[in-house]
Amino acid sequence: MKCPQGGNFSKGELQRFGNIELSPSAGVLNYGQGLFEGLKAYMKEGGNILLFRPEENALRIRMGAERMCMPAPTVEQFVEAVKATVMANKRWVPFPRKGSLYIRPLLMGSGAVLGVAPAPEYTFLIYVSPVGNYFKEGVAPINLVVEHELHRATPGGTGGVKMIGNYAQVLKAQSAAKAKGYSDVLYLDSVHKKYLEEVSSCNIFIVKDNVITTPAIKGTILPGITRKSIIDVAQIEGFKVEERQVAVDELLDADEVFCTGTAVVVSPVGSITYMSRRLCYGEGFGVVSQQLYHKLTRLQMGLIEDSMNWTLELS
Repeated sequence: MKCPQGGNFSKGELQRFGNIELSPSAGVLNYGQGLFEGLKAYMKEGGNILLFRPEENALRIRMGAERMCMPAPTVEQFVEAVKATVMANKRWVPFPRKGSLYIRPLLMGSGAVLGVAPAPEYTFLIYVSPVGNYFKEGVAPINLVVEHELHRATPGGTGGVKMIGNYAQVLKAQSAAKAKGYSDVLYLDSVHKKYLEEVSSCNIFIVKDNVITTPAIKGTILPGITRKSIIDVAQIEGFKVEERQVAVDELLDADEVFCTGTAVVVSPVGSITYMSRRLCYGEGFGVVSQQLYHKLTRLQMGLIEDSMNWTLELS
């Protein structure tokens, strides 16, 4: 789908997967004017396919586009494009409980622009890929390290939208952490340097005395759709959920820590290293994270009734 600056997106068409042609002076290449989304399609018993909350991805990319001075497809255009792409690739959707079809919508400034300005033209495209189950041989808890010097986002910046550049800037700290044997990095806020923000591509939760707490969304943290869904499921299950500033010191006596994201859904945190001190939380899911993971994944896969109307079924 194409759109001029200040205009509306035209009707798109299906094309075979392949390379795309861009001007060397395309806005996305020179000035990072690009956003992406991520969601999944699951096959139900019987062969129908389920999408999980695609309208939430549509709303988030529209929010990001406003911040990045980009036009965006309407919610209806976004959802219809996702449906058409998935159905055209339905043979690649893994069988029930064997994985999912990962869906990657991409919005970019494809028009040529030399000066620092919004691109004159934009492209919206979607590609897909089958992926296996994240936990293939039992649950593997992740081991995080708190980053003190580098920051993922700053107030007034773009940390709260799914901009492509947000992910490039975590690579340095992430690579250094992995070289030391950690799974990923947990970032602190850039002002006080003591409040939890998020992991490189996941939101974080802590559990203490059956109260679930997660950093509040205030412009520097991505409003994850899995995060939002976990909060809703937790409240339905009877847990108290707090969205607020979470000091790093609260990790010291947490009962459980877990992360949420599209790829992993819920990932237990086995340990967090903070100021050379390793805090351990167990070798797998805690009681709370296990309950939430079980409920949400069964809902996503169509194994239980969807009383929230979160799934969209394609036949």
